[in-house]
Amino acid sequence: QLSEDVERVSENPTDETEGEMEVHEDASSVILPDSELGTTAPSLRFSKTCLKNVFSVILLFIYLLLMAVAVFLVYQTISDFREKLKHPVMSVSYKEVSLYDAPGIAFYPGKARLLSCKHHYYDHIPPLINPGQPGDIECTTRRINYTDPFTNQTMKYALVVQGPRDVKKKELVFLQFHLNGTDQDFSAIDYLLFSSFQEFINSPEKAEFMKDCESSYSSWKFSGGFRTWVKMSLVKTKEEDGSETVEFKQETSVVNYIDQRTKPRSDQLFFVVFEWKDPFIQTVQDIITANPWNMIALLCGIFLALFKAADFAKLSVKWMIKIRKRHLKRSRQVMNHIS
Repeated sequence: QLSEDVERVSENPTDETEGEMEVHEDASSVILPDSELGTTAPSLRFSKTCLKNVFSVILLFIYLLLMAVAVFLVYQTISDFREKLKHPVMSVSYKEVSLYDAPGIAFYPGKARLLSCKHHYYDHIPPLINPGQPGDIECTTRRINYTDPFTNQTMKYALVVQGPRDVKKKELVFLQFHLNGTDQDFSAIDYLLFSSFQEFINSPEKAEFMKDCESSYSSWKFSGGFRTWVKMSLVKTKEEDGSETVEFKQETSVVNYIDQRTKPRSDQLFFVVFEWKDPFIQTVQDIITANPWNMIALLCGIFLALFKAADFAKLSVKWMIKIRKRHLKRSRQVMNHIS
């Protein structure tokens, strides 16, 4: 309203002057006390103008404070976004399957001999008929020799067996080994798991394939005189370059084997069972929690608030200048009228 009054006065100065002259003429015909003319009206006008100026200054400081807060938010948002880019968060997801790609199980039996190998279902293993005697080998197996990838001098002998596939039927693979004698205090067979037996079969360089597997996967052991039950779970990890690596996690339980053969023997029997723990494939990947679109939207809102605050501050300054000019103009008119 004050701005409109100032603009109206600037557009029609003659009308305002005539109005003021009429007001002054009317005022001259009325006799007022000197105290009211000299003290009350100017003091009230001065107090209102002072309060308006103080209020405008307070608003200006509030706008400046809001601008400072907006600048700080911009800096903090950009800093948080850069920090989240440097430190991604690990995301774990699970995918349920009914059939796994059959893994490869590479055994390093040394002097031990494979007696039997069978696939069983529904977690049922029938009793052994002739333990320690050769039995049926119903598993798909391959034998391969290759040089040790860490020494490049020692030759290693590996027996590769196709692992279980059907997780719904609780398919498992049961193997029996026999070791006629050993000069060691403890007897054990090493083994390692790799992701796909079919890849091993299709590989033209099986020795190189096994060397790469031994370099990439961990190896474990199972002991003689026990039945070792291995439950596997598959973990896929997606790297930053888009490649995918596969590793196995396993839970192992050991059950004592009671040797019921009639004559005491000095040989060792090894029993091991492999099955899947659950039908879920665990996928691990690094994700960046900072969303660039959210940051852009936040920055747009902050910059909009900055421009709006600057616009308010500019209008406040203009308003203060107009009020000041109007006050000076009225003061000059009063002085001219008095003179």
